[in-house]
Amino acid sequence: MKSELQSVAWPPDPIKTERLVLREPELRDRPALVELLASPEVGTYIGGARPRDLLEEKLPQVPDRRTGLFVVELDGAMIGTVTLDQRDADEVRPELAEVELGYLFLPSSWGKGYASEACTAALEWFAAARPGAPVVLTTQVANTASMRLATKLGFTEVDRYEAWGAEQWLGLWDPR
Repeated sequence: MKSELQSVAWPPDPIKTERLVLREPELRDRPALVELLASPEVGTYIGGARPRDLLEEKLPQVPDRRTGLFVVELDGAMIGTVTLDQRDADEVRPELAEVELGYLFLPSSWGKGYASEACTAALEWFAAARPGAPVVLTTQVANTASMRLATKLGFTEVDRYEAWGAEQWLGLWDPR
């Protein structure tokens, strides 16, 4: 049996919203990707920023292309990423969904509704590609902005648990 992500056509045509484009990574995205992963603000709830020199050394010149990874573009420049990742069987509550939504945005783009717009578009794409398939989202309870976004996107809480030294929130988005 194919997993939820293995059975979707990839890559899709770029997804255009009112202000954004969701597309595959390109060579021109590398500097913004380094900035994103090296940002102390971005790293606050995901284990910390990665060292910039290490990213410059190890990050491929052309960012990895993989099923479920969207670069979020505003006015021709990358401002973040949205991912739909296949979950492992050892994840918390694996019976809920096979796919997990994730997102990272440059701090300069925070508070403008871009994450909501991009995640909504990615979820709509996934719902069309895999009708009826649910999606989960995990975030630290302390990440209040992410908790607000999850609620706005229609995720409902199904579990809280302790991991990585903090209380985690697990939400479910079920289009059925």
